[in-house]
Amino acid sequence: MVTAERGVRSLRDSTSPIDRPVQASKDSAIFNLALLAGLLLFVCDQPASVRAEGFGPFPVRNFQPIQQLVLNMPGDRAAVLQRGVLDVRLELAETASIFRDEVPQASVTMKFETLRSGLFLRYGAAERWELSMEVPVLYRYRGFMDEPIKAVERVTTGLSPARSALGNSGYVFNISRGGQTVASGREGAVGLGDSTVTSKYQLLSEGAVTPALSVRMALKLPTGDSGQFFGSGSPDVGFGLAAEKGLGGRWVVYGNLNGVVPTGHIAGMPLQPTISGLVAVEYLWSENLSFTAQFDYYSTPFHGTGTRVLDKGVTESVLGFSYRLTQHLLWQTYGIENLDFITGSAADFTFSTLLTYRFES
Repeated sequence: MVTAERGVRSLRDSTSPIDRPVQASKDSAIFNLALLAGLLLFVCDQPASVRAEGFGPFPVRNFQPIQQLVLNMPGDRAAVLQRGVLDVRLELAETASIFRDEVPQASVTMKFETLRSGLFLRYGAAERWELSMEVPVLYRYRGFMDEPIKAVERVTTGLSPARSALGNSGYVFNISRGGQTVASGREGAVGLGDSTVTSKYQLLSEGAVTPALSVRMALKLPTGDSGQFFGSGSPDVGFGLAAEKGLGGRWVVYGNLNGVVPTGHIAGMPLQPTISGLVAVEYLWSENLSFTAQFDYYSTPFHGTGTRVLDKGVTESVLGFSYRLTQHLLWQTYGIENLDFITGSAADFTFSTLLTYRFES
């Protein structure tokens, strides 16, 4: 028996010089697989111990120059401010609009830019309830984005038909129906826009599986000059839901769904209820920096006007970043590009930057 065992050992020893590289390779593969499995388990285990806390979706709205006169409920997160906390936000949004749509019953010709300056106040009124108010100022002029947009279009899709047709026009704003002008605005006009008061109540806090969920209600006040088409001249009411969920410790997904009931008329045209929604994904690069991609849809409040600029909804993509400059100061910048899923109704391009300062009690 002892002799047999020695023979086996001798056989193993005699073959080991040839088999050692193969065995070493197998051992190395097993080790690498074990290491990879350990890393995967470590990464997959992070969501249970690390909760993603993002900055929220960008507060975009429908910047189409006529459709924006109806109440817009900007993008918002589901979480509310803590009681006694006050956010003060200043936003500057530059929008280039260019339209040329001529049909037998209507005609829309626009080429101008609008600078929208918005002062936004948000206050944590109770444990799950916050109140906010926004007061915008609008300035309509020739702008400065025409040449950069032309350069981008020339190297991508080519000049748009409207931009080619209005290439020699610096400023145009005219909407007509039945041969009569129903809307126009002078160059260099500046004035107060319609203000908005919003209430948000958080129904659910974020859990391991469930998202945070809030309900929103908004009231638009007719503070804008309807003669210059900075406002509709009538109040609107809106209702909405906001949801958010952190994933993987570095990702946050947001969703908004809103419905608006407008009142009155714009340029003699009746208004219909609208819906809007967004989906946004935020990636947290660090505790101070994040990047967000967003998709937005807005239905139109106009129906049967005869021009797609007014009768069609708007689909847009948004891309930007959020950066915390100090503990209480947040800087955000984003750009909005129309997707042309619904051709001829969206504003051409919007660039926005905003600062938010938080006062904590």
